Amino acid sequence: MNPSVILPELILLTVTFVVLMVSACTRDSGARISMWLSQLGLIAALLAVAAQIGAGGGVWFDGLFVNDPLSIVLKLTILLLSLMVLVYSRAYLSARGILRGEYLALLLFAVQGTMIMASAHHLLSIYLGLELLSLSLYAMVAMQRDSKAASEAAAKYFVLGAIASGMLLYGMSIIYGVTGTLAVDRIAGVLAGGEVPLVLSLFGTVFMVAGVAFKLGAAPFHMWLPDVYHGAPTAVTLFLGTVPKLAAYAMAVRILADALGGLAQDWNAVIVVLALLSVAVGNVIAIAQSNIKRMLAYSAISHIGYLLLGVAAGNSAGFAGALFYMIVYALMSAGAFGMVVLMGADGTERDALDDFRGLSARSPYYALLMLVLMFSMAGVPPFAGFWAKWFVLREVVGAGLPWVAVTAVVFSVIGAYYYLRVVRLMYFDEGEGEPVSPGAGEHWTLSLNTAAVLALGLVPGSLMLVCLAALGA
Repeated sequence: MNPSVILPELILLTVTFVVLMVSACTRDSGARISMWLSQLGLIAALLAVAAQIGAGGGVWFDGLFVNDPLSIVLKLTILLLSLMVLVYSRAYLSARGILRGEYLALLLFAVQGTMIMASAHHLLSIYLGLELLSLSLYAMVAMQRDSKAASEAAAKYFVLGAIASGMLLYGMSIIYGVTGTLAVDRIAGVLAGGEVPLVLSLFGTVFMVAGVAFKLGAAPFHMWLPDVYHGAPTAVTLFLGTVPKLAAYAMAVRILADALGGLAQDWNAVIVVLALLSVAVGNVIAIAQSNIKRMLAYSAISHIGYLLLGVAAGNSAGFAGALFYMIVYALMSAGAFGMVVLMGADGTERDALDDFRGLSARSPYYALLMLVLMFSMAGVPPFAGFWAKWFVLREVVGAGLPWVAVTAVVFSVIGAYYYLRVVRLMYFDEGEGEPVSPGAGEHWTLSLNTAAVLALGLVPGSLMLVCLAALGA
């Protein structure tokens, strides 16, 4: 056993307990100290993961934990995004009295859950990581106690999340009953042998796919997502819209590709249906929204549909395209929600689309950043969002599903309307409001966030090569 493979997780666990102790032992200065400790902990964990690059992988702890290129790429992205979330959220949380040690500890626990899922090589460790993430998120959504919307969102999220976890666990139990193991590689080996009851295997697969679809927010398992995004504090929505999506992608790869790859011909059709439903529902309903958080929630559903198209391709290149899409989407979502967070950093929520009217007149620089993010989300070339869709749809066509690609393109064109509507409000409408005036840390984080989206649009091949290497394609 090599303890260094779990050093990033151990660092975060240690920092989490230190944050809780600092919060319990201090009063006025505790929140500020806890915030700095949390950021330093994420940076230390990020460096620990980076040190594992090229060190060789392996399966550890009796098959529970894997250290491979995919887990390293996911962890680096997760930690970087989590650090960005904290920087974006400082003023917002402080203005609402949520910047407390308990909140930061919950966020760090959630990050640890995502990292466990990224390295999970066993259905048990997948489920444990998922529950650590989910339970932390339920509490984070309800953290603003004086908000009725947040309480309602947390209750809905908890109930539906519990149902989805039950479905996933039931599917896992069926697969265990059929194969006699919970280890991902052993499940794949047993299924490849063809000596298991096909009907029971498919039954378990359907329940597991439903659980994965819920965690991703794919239609028709999306009913929780718009209400939770809207009701939660925007800083929590920022985290919800980025980091957990990468964990859900990791779960999809470990379950569908690594464990149930032998049943790909059977689950492929289900994934195609979920993908097209998500693309259609997300893009069409987003048009009718007047709140940008709800609009971005339905946008997230459509983006998950495009990600699932990469999964539906059923090969390593398709999963690599989906990983590229997931990373690019997480960066775009972080920037867009980060902008909404900064606009409401003074304690007043400004999440209506009308709040963006005339933004170019009072804050031209931040309007320009939002324009880049909206164009990228719409898939306008040469921004990163265009290449994300291109890589996925190329694999879909290569898999013999051109009609699926054409359908996705049609809905992508429809979906461009609501992104361009934000641009129209900023540049062609007049409005009143305060200029966006974040601190230096928030300013540079949003600037670098948007620059990364621009850079990936200009040189997408470098990240795609990393994704292909991570998936062994």
